[in-house]
Amino acid sequence: MDRLGSRCPLPGYPRPSVLLCLLILTASFLTYPMLRTLSLQLHSAVTGSYVSGTYSIVFVNCPNEQIARDIARYFWNGEIEEATEILLLIKTKTSKVHMLSSYVRLVHPFEIPEVFSLPMDQGDVHYLKWLEEGMEED
Repeated sequence: MDRLGSRCPLPGYPRPSVLLCLLILTASFLTYPMLRTLSLQLHSAVTGSYVSGTYSIVFVNCPNEQIARDIARYFWNGEIEEATEILLLIKTKTSKVHMLSSYVRLVHPFEIPEVFSLPMDQGDVHYLKWLEEGMEED
């Protein structure tokens, strides 16, 4: 009788295998973000490639130039660095970013120039049409 009861669950109670499946699904759902992050980091380490979304650009509004200068101080080669930089915005097709980056590395005086791209998500329809018309495909 005991053996029969262990094989056939009582009416109204889920089978142990169903509970186990629900537990595994719940654990998978809860650990997915961590597992995804670890797998992307492993892929990046093995292939030497950049994983999109690893770094972010932060825009900070400051009430004046002095506050901006105070915030912008950073450590470089063991010393606090404060330098003047000019931001150059170049609009191009995403397919040409790699070629543009190679060109910048050739002509830029820094050993490692700061070059990255942000995809345009949305914008004024007339401007985007003008931009498209001004860029020729090779």
